[in-house]
Amino acid sequence: MQVSHTRSALSASFDEPNLIGSAGLVPMMELAAEAGLHQLAKGRLTVPTDKGANAGAKIAALVAGMCAGADSIDDMAILRHGAMKRLFNACYAPSTLGSFLRAFTFGHVRQLDAVASRLLANLSVSASVLGSPGTGQFVYVDVDDTIIEVHGYQKQGSGYGYSGVRGLNALLATASTETAAPVILGQRLRRGAVGSPRGACRLIADALATLKRLPPDSGARMLVRADSAFYGHATVATALKAGADVSVTVRMNPAVKAAIATIADDAWTGIEYPEAIYDETTGTWTSKAEVAEVSFTAFTSRKKAERIPGRLVVRRIPELNPRQDDGQPTLFDTHRFHAFFTTVDPEVLDTVAADQTHRGHAVIEQVNADLKDSALAHLPSGHFGANSAWLVCTVMAYNLTRTAGLLAAGTFTKARTGTIRARLVNIPARIASSARKIRIRLPEAWPWQQGLERIFTAIHPPPQSA
Repeated sequence: MQVSHTRSALSASFDEPNLIGSAGLVPMMELAAEAGLHQLAKGRLTVPTDKGANAGAKIAALVAGMCAGADSIDDMAILRHGAMKRLFNACYAPSTLGSFLRAFTFGHVRQLDAVASRLLANLSVSASVLGSPGTGQFVYVDVDDTIIEVHGYQKQGSGYGYSGVRGLNALLATASTETAAPVILGQRLRRGAVGSPRGACRLIADALATLKRLPPDSGARMLVRADSAFYGHATVATALKAGADVSVTVRMNPAVKAAIATIADDAWTGIEYPEAIYDETTGTWTSKAEVAEVSFTAFTSRKKAERIPGRLVVRRIPELNPRQDDGQPTLFDTHRFHAFFTTVDPEVLDTVAADQTHRGHAVIEQVNADLKDSALAHLPSGHFGANSAWLVCTVMAYNLTRTAGLLAAGTFTKARTGTIRARLVNIPARIASSARKIRIRLPEAWPWQQGLERIFTAIHPPPQSA
């Protein structure tokens, strides 16, 4: 394939004032406006001085830039290229948006949290972001934190956390179902050296409250899943108080080891796992990985009223490199054990199903990777409040993009936001005027034209015939 234009022609096309490179932002921002983003931010944000003026338009500009791929304040210039000012009436300079973000305090970030939760509820009216879970089915609420790497010493709150990487810590709570990709219910930016469970109780309570506001209310059950960093009375009790069940990995403390030791040798069941073989005759798996369960009461060191009864589900895998001791090998030398505590009734999820459901918690890692492949590739400011607000805007852009993918249907319903951005947002187009109306001329034979048309149709349904 050869380039069919000269350098002078290429320069001339780049100077064309009627060209835009992100035509897909038009339906995206119409969807955001329909969900009330501008009004929510305008009505709830009280950022002081002239920096906080027109808060609704500035938040919308930040979200739009992130939907188009911006991962720094300077990248917000993507909103001012070509004919973008003819399409949008609030194309702020990057410096203006940066000054706005730096005026945020913790209280203003909490106000923005309220905007994000209500925006998600409104987006759920346009598209069922969690599908249609029926009575008794689960909505999975996954909680996890991730380190966002930073460089230098100018970032407020940065430090070395559990990963050994200098950065800031982002705590997220997502919601998903068997048929729907995750959306983000809540977020919190914390200093880099903080412990994982710090503030998790408040986040879980807020996330479950947000989930209850999402339509439709089909009677689905809530299941909070988390890793061992969040295994503690405070987080588990918060989830149970809000009406959710829990499935949380436990640490191998003496009480857990003692409970595992009571499991009979014939109680273990093979599960579908790498290198497993299914026997159609017996209907069982021949697998190196096996699961079993035992009744377990968590937090027995606390007062009797605070102890929580449930089940300890254990998965064991043969130890490939057992220790060579002179004495008789012990239980934990021959197998590696992974246990989690759950309050789900065994009649709802048996041992094998509970283990498989708990392993689905890994879906939140895909969300972390997705965010770091977009606006969270960097934290753009040295000011902690600005970075906290940036995280909330990133979450709003993520949920908005996910909703657009649902409206586009087809392969976009579970596609990464990067895929949606590349195929449905960053579309080259030319602006034309006809009959005093602005028209967007899109490229001919765009491979994903049908998805874009479905978004337009969902936002602007055709009039009903009489």
